[in-house]
Amino acid sequence: MKQIYKLVFVSFFCCHTAFAQQGTEVYIANLDLSNDSLKINEVINISENEGYDNQPSFFFDDKILFASTRNNQTDIALYDINDKTTTWLSNTPNGSEYSPLKIPGRNAVSAVRLDEDGLQRLYAYDLKTGDSKVLLPDLKVGYHVWFSSDIIVCTVLIENRMDLVVYNLKENTHYTVQKNVGRSLHKIPGTELISFIAKESENATITSLNPNSKETKVITNLLRDSEDVTWTTDGSLITAYNKYLFSFKPSIDTEWKSLFEFQQTDIHGISRLAVSPNGKNISFVSKDAPDKIVQKQVETFNARDLDAFVNCYSEDVVVKNFSQDTISIGRKQLKDGYEAFYKKTPSIEVKVSSRIVIGSTVIDQEFVTIGDKQKQQVAIYETDGLIKTMTFIRDKKTTFDPEIIVQKQLEAYNNRDIDGFLATYAKQAKIYSYSGELRSDGTDAMRAGYADFFNSSPDLHCEILNRIVIGNKVIDEESITANGNTFKAVAIYEVENNEIVKVTFVN
Repeated sequence: MKQIYKLVFVSFFCCHTAFAQQGTEVYIANLDLSNDSLKINEVINISENEGYDNQPSFFFDDKILFASTRNNQTDIALYDINDKTTTWLSNTPNGSEYSPLKIPGRNAVSAVRLDEDGLQRLYAYDLKTGDSKVLLPDLKVGYHVWFSSDIIVCTVLIENRMDLVVYNLKENTHYTVQKNVGRSLHKIPGTELISFIAKESENATITSLNPNSKETKVITNLLRDSEDVTWTTDGSLITAYNKYLFSFKPSIDTEWKSLFEFQQTDIHGISRLAVSPNGKNISFVSKDAPDKIVQKQVETFNARDLDAFVNCYSEDVVVKNFSQDTISIGRKQLKDGYEAFYKKTPSIEVKVSSRIVIGSTVIDQEFVTIGDKQKQQVAIYETDGLIKTMTFIRDKKTTFDPEIIVQKQLEAYNNRDIDGFLATYAKQAKIYSYSGELRSDGTDAMRAGYADFFNSSPDLHCEILNRIVIGNKVIDEESITANGNTFKAVAIYEVENNEIVKVTFVN
């Protein structure tokens, strides 16, 4: 995060990382499937816990199991929807439990236990006695689902992949159905089938399995960039991407349909979906919101808690100067650099004076105090549960005010004055996406694109929600209305010789 001067500075395969788990929370919401539509309301965070909370499943209609972190380990928690209370069902000092499920016909829960000695096995936990017992001693189970009280369908870790295995507890036999599968396993309501994610081909598919006949059948393709699905009681699939839910009903649909968008700012990167047996509730997992992750790293930086600070970053984090000048790659380099920085900097504090959040990107205007000196900088964070890139824009003296020309182009934009708008740009001005993709080169190309846009958008208006000026750069958080639609964008304008020479859009 804080690069004031130019600093150079055992994962669990399918379930979790042992070093720096992403912060996640478990939510529940009412699910209304009446009138051939879906409505979601009364969204509640049921975990409310710092750290890792994940993998919800319904014990009964009104009780939810999930894995939750406490005392530096992960245990099984049970949430009562009616009482709004949480009970801990396991306490394994030398291990952690994941992916808890109710065992059919028993007052017991099954869960994957990862022990400190590295063993990873499926256990049964008797809720009356508190005793635990290994169910599949010879298999390294990643995820599982109960087909019946005697038959478990599970993913088994084989080298660098997961294979789908059917295990008969009564006969103590098992067979492999398919190699290379995903983590989402479900009993399909009203059938004698299990669904799983097949990943043998380029396009992952949701596929059904009859564990008795061993027959498999492709249901549909998995929505791109999604890993999890669940089933509603009417036989529809639900999946998620970011803040959105999508549905697919195999009996009538040919493609996924957009279903719902969560408006809550703390819901981001939805995964691990589950629907209650009566179909009235849906549970899901959300990653920590981007601004929460960034704020945590600000606080841990100021507290000089190096381990907590670097744990806010992904293993392969990239640190850059704007826009593509790479400083370091990886958490180890990050930690080494800041460790050295702390040793030679006894007094430092960062205060965020302005913050812009757009999608999974956070832009902070920061004032950094080192001893009796203060500097301004801007830090741009791309997040995905953890911070995956951090880019610095440094303050530097200019002989002109870049805000004047940027404000002039804004006024021309709102007046749909194409000539006045382009007059604020250098002849060879370039427009980029934040990833570095060149979108437009030169004002002639800009004219071709913007002229039609201005003419076809009589209600065009851009409102500045937040503006940061640093050196020769102006960063605008914009709310744009065009043809009845309103959307947000962030533009980084670079000014030289009182002309805009480059624009980078973050959206």
